[in-house]
Amino acid sequence: MNTASDQSAMATPAGRYSGISILLHWLMVAGILAATVMAVYMVGIAGITPTKLRLFNYHKWLGVCLWFLVLLRLMWRWKNPPPPLPDSMPDWQRYAAAIGHAGLYVLMLIIPVLGYFYSLAAGYPVVLFGQWPLPVLMGADPELKEWFKSAHRFANRALWLILLAHVGAALKHAFLDRDGIMHRMLPWGDVTGRRREIG
Repeated sequence: MNTASDQSAMATPAGRYSGISILLHWLMVAGILAATVMAVYMVGIAGITPTKLRLFNYHKWLGVCLWFLVLLRLMWRWKNPPPPLPDSMPDWQRYAAAIGHAGLYVLMLIIPVLGYFYSLAAGYPVVLFGQWPLPVLMGADPELKEWFKSAHRFANRALWLILLAHVGAALKHAFLDRDGIMHRMLPWGDVTGRRREIG
């Protein structure tokens, strides 16, 4: 008869992230992609239309949800540290990975806050899902509006630069190094031709 620890070990193979970590990771990926596509599309709509206003609201609601999701990820990560990196990974890659992850988390926390204050400075309080008004921490301010708008845009570009580097590093580990790093976060496991340990 299998014990609870045996079942847990079977559910989460050694070296892989937990199922909840994987779920939270890919929810963030989907949310960031959706928010970015929505932003690009809505700012391209000329003038002020009902569709544009509706998309702005959806974008803000998604940003609030993503902010709370990042907090949840950080709390889960604190209680459930990621699996260790392989001993074969050079130190510089370890440092780069740590800096990259820290940058991602900082930006994922800052970007929704900048967007929130941008909306307030523009004179549009955020009402989550059209039902729950969020605190109005400042009044309309045209000068601050432009500052928060620029900061929000700059932070998003920085986020995407780090994300592209993150994806590039993952693909390198998957198809060049074949060290199993990428498969740790894939929901379906190792499909990258990971080399087997000999010994």
